[in-house]
Amino acid sequence: MLKINRENLRTSHQLSWIMIDFLMLGLLIINLALIVWDSVYSFVAIQNVLQERLPALQAAYHPIHENFIFYDFLFVAVFLSEFFLRWGYAIKAGVYDRWYFYPFIHWYDLVGCIPVGSLRFLRILRVISIISRLQQYKIIDITDTRIYRFFNFYYEAFMEELSDRIVAKVLSGVQHEITLGSPLFEKIQNDILYPRRDMLSGWISQRVAEAAKEGYVPNRGALRNYLEERVDLALQQNVELSRLKYLPVVGTTIRETLEDAVGDIVANVIQQILEDLSSSANHEFIEDIVNAFIRGPDGPESTDTRNEALIALIIEIIEAIKGQVRVKRWREQLP
Repeated sequence: MLKINRENLRTSHQLSWIMIDFLMLGLLIINLALIVWDSVYSFVAIQNVLQERLPALQAAYHPIHENFIFYDFLFVAVFLSEFFLRWGYAIKAGVYDRWYFYPFIHWYDLVGCIPVGSLRFLRILRVISIISRLQQYKIIDITDTRIYRFFNFYYEAFMEELSDRIVAKVLSGVQHEITLGSPLFEKIQNDILYPRRDMLSGWISQRVAEAAKEGYVPNRGALRNYLEERVDLALQQNVELSRLKYLPVVGTTIRETLEDAVGDIVANVIQQILEDLSSSANHEFIEDIVNAFIRGPDGPESTDTRNEALIALIIEIIEAIKGQVRVKRWREQLP
């Protein structure tokens, strides 16, 4: 239910204009109701039904129907008077840069005043403008009404569907242009990615360190045991190493010693690599990779060879964005 904020109404500096808005709103509702009723009454069948069942009502309203343009013009005269009053105030207060801007900006107030057929129903635009103005002044709050939530939901759903299709179409066009080798790829590589190499290196370095800490440090012992078992199994299946056991006296000892040494070396190397990745020491390593991946404007790949890996990366990023765009948020609000 629509409620009026009486506190804001009482303290408003636009009280006189707000009262005029309420008066115009009431007249517009009455006028639109009469227009609808007169449109219905214009059918001969309705007139015959009223003449049979409510002859007094039909006899009282029929003269109004025959002279409806005159009665409608009375409403139009009031609406135009209010329009010129606001126009004069806008000129005096310097609301717009030019005195003749007002009728162009408030065209909807004029169009509905044309007393011709279907144009009369455009006065609903004037109702919407008044309600919007009262909402702006926080005199009323239509956002809490059921009818507003109903229309706003389908409006947002329509706009989301429309914008999603447009965005997906544009992104598909961008992917196609990048695949064909348009200047867009060079702009992305040279003007966007290359100047931000340091930022990308720092971000990737931090993400790699966090991933290594979360995945490796808690499972260090299990990972070492797994590596040693894999190395032992690989060495046992090695034909050349298995021949060492045929050496007299020391063959088996040498074979076991090599298996332990190789397993320990591999485990220590992997462990050191993961420890380096989980610390700030990985920054230079990541920076070298980024520099090799993103060539500068004068780099060798910018003249003859296209960086296919970077193209694939950009296309995958755009595809991920398209996938996110296809998510229908409005459906999540359905009961």
